[in-house]
Amino acid sequence: MATIEQPVTERRHEHLVLDFLAYLEFERGLSRNTLEAYRGDLLQFGRFLEERGRSAVDADAVDVSDFLTRLASGGSGPDVDAGDALPAKPASPATVHRKSACLRSFYRHLRREGVRDSDPTAGLSTPRRSRKLPHVLTRGEIEKLLSQPRGTDPHALRDRALLELMYACGLRASEAIGLELGDVDLEERILRARGKGSKERIVPIGQAALGALRIYLERGRPGLVKDRPEPYLFVNFRGGRLTRQGLYKIVRRHATTAGLADRMSPHTLRHTFATHLLAGGCDLRSVQEMLGHADVSTTQLYTHLSSDRLKDVYFKAHPRATAT
Repeated sequence: MATIEQPVTERRHEHLVLDFLAYLEFERGLSRNTLEAYRGDLLQFGRFLEERGRSAVDADAVDVSDFLTRLASGGSGPDVDAGDALPAKPASPATVHRKSACLRSFYRHLRREGVRDSDPTAGLSTPRRSRKLPHVLTRGEIEKLLSQPRGTDPHALRDRALLELMYACGLRASEAIGLELGDVDLEERILRARGKGSKERIVPIGQAALGALRIYLERGRPGLVKDRPEPYLFVNFRGGRLTRQGLYKIVRRHATTAGLADRMSPHTLRHTFATHLLAGGCDLRSVQEMLGHADVSTTQLYTHLSSDRLKDVYFKAHPRATAT
């Protein structure tokens, strides 16, 4: 049976993409999710160029600008059909921003490697990505959510410990399911979280989460793992590692019973952790370190959500704030 051989330009493009991704993984330590997203972005850009009879090696600034413009407008631009490479539905500003960043990094890499002597993204101008304020729970809502896992069966003890720990330490979903038994020190009341790019950080564990975790380890987890040698802290009903989908279902189930289903995701607990710390007086740099943010500007987003505390301080301190 004859095989259909890929065009030389397509093979060449895939080779450049794989080389770039290897650089990002081993030199920059980017996460697998980011690498997969960049791979899809660059393969899509390659198909777009191929439909134009171009390649990544000879693409110019117009090619790059047209690609991003047509993504934002839904795969079509004035006078020119985008072909099959781009979806008909307009991409979100965040998606266009990510693809733009991907192309910038890709062409910087090609210049470093001597594949190109110019960078078609050098003069690229894209709209700044709007930063949507994340949803956070109030103190009353978080108390209501954390009180939902009731009973003493292993699943309830696991769910209580999981929710308490995610809120107490600001964990991402991937960090929570990636915790191993050795990552938690109950005596020192700290845990080691592995964040994006496999970067590790140490985060304190609050008293409520510590208590729920002790009970889970003593009475809940043994009933789930039985005799199975499982290194991960949180496990499913079979005793194996809890998956991201399993975590999502746990959070959604308890959010539903708490009447918060339309306002909840696992990441909401992380947003709430940061906002409550800042509202309680924690300094920005400490919150940045506990969240594992590389740039403090990312953490500053949460300062906009702490206005209630500022208003309380103002009305208590200003001599004419409540004057009639």
